[in-house]
Amino acid sequence: MNSQTSLDDVSLANPVISSREQRRVREVLESGQLAAGDEVEAFEDAFADYCGTEHAVATSNGTTALHAALAALDIGDGDRVLTTPLSFVATANAVRLTGATPVFADVDARTFNLDPDAAQRRIDQFGGDIDAIMPVHLYGLPAAMDRYRELADRYDAALIEDAAQAHGATYRGEPVGSMGDAGCFSFYPTKNMTTGEGGMVVTDRDDVARRLRAFINHGRDPDDGSVHRSVGHNFRMTDLAAAIGRTQLDRLPEFVDARREHARRLNEGIDVEEITTPTEAAYKRHSYHQYTVRSSDRDALADALARVGIDTGVYYPTPIHRQPAYEHVDERYPVAERLTDEVLSLPVHPSLDTGTVESIATAINTTSNDE
Repeated sequence: MNSQTSLDDVSLANPVISSREQRRVREVLESGQLAAGDEVEAFEDAFADYCGTEHAVATSNGTTALHAALAALDIGDGDRVLTTPLSFVATANAVRLTGATPVFADVDARTFNLDPDAAQRRIDQFGGDIDAIMPVHLYGLPAAMDRYRELADRYDAALIEDAAQAHGATYRGEPVGSMGDAGCFSFYPTKNMTTGEGGMVVTDRDDVARRLRAFINHGRDPDDGSVHRSVGHNFRMTDLAAAIGRTQLDRLPEFVDARREHARRLNEGIDVEEITTPTEAAYKRHSYHQYTVRSSDRDALADALARVGIDTGVYYPTPIHRQPAYEHVDERYPVAERLTDEVLSLPVHPSLDTGTVESIATAINTTSNDE
C-alpha cells in the first residue's frame, strides 16, 4: 500500500463529550439528587418530543428497554416474537428473559434488515400464531415499517421497534420508534448519542407507558410508592445519565448530519467493484450508527486497513441463532449467515474530519488495487 495513505489511529467509535455535558453532570452532583430526580423526567419529555410520541420512559440500558417494552405489552410465557438473527444478541435475549420464544426469519442482503417476505413465510409456518414482531433498524437504516405494521395488524401482534442503533433515522418522514406500539433505544457510548449506559422506550399508548413505569420501578403503584402491585425490576436511569443525555439529545441532529456527510463521502470515494456500500432508499433516512460495507474478502480488507491505522469492526461475526446460547435453534438463515462473513464497519463518527474520511476511501481503493 502506498505510504501516503497511512493514517494515525482512526478509531471506529469516539463518543463526543464536551464541557456542556460535564457542566450538567456537575450540577446534578452538586444538587445531591443523583437518582429519582427531575433530570430523568426532563430527559424523557425531551426525547418524547424528539420522537414525536406521547411518552418516553428512561431505563438503565438498551437491553432493559427491550425487556420492559415486551413486558409492558404482555409478552411472556408461551408467546412467539418474530425478529432478526442479524443483530446484537440482546434483541433475542430480551425476548427470552420475558419467557417468550424468539422466532427468526432471514434478512434482506441489501438492507441487512429483517426481510418482510421471509417474515411472512415464517408467520405462515405457525399458522399466523405470532404474538409480537420486533424488527431491528440495523446500523441505523430503518426497517420496512409499513410492511411490519400491516403484518402486526393482520395477525393482532404487538409491534416493537428495536431502534437501539437508529437515533435520528426516519422512515417516510416519521422518526424511528414512533411507528410501533413501542420503540426502544440504547445510549451505550458508541451509539449516535450516549448517556454512558442507558435506554429509552417511547410509545403513544397510555396503558403501555403506565405498565412500563411500574415494571422498571419494582412494580410500584404510581400514587403510593409503598405499594407494589406487580413484580418488577429496578431498570431506572440515574439523573447523572439523564444529565448527559439531555445535552447529547440537543446535539444529536449535528451528530447525525456529520455521520451522513461522512457516509456520503465514503459512498462517493470507494471505487472497488468487489465492495458493496450501504443502500438508502429515498423514503428512508439512514442515521449511520455504523457505515457497513460488504466484501467477499472481508478479513483481508480489515487487516490491510489495520496496517495503516484504520480501525474497523464486524457486526456481527456470528448470527444469533448460531450462538451457543441458541444451540437449540435448528433452522438456518442463509442470507444472515453469508453476511456475517462479509460485513465490515468503517469509521464514520462525528469526530472525523473530511480529510480523514477521504483518506479511508483512498486506503480501501489502494488496498484493492494492490491485490
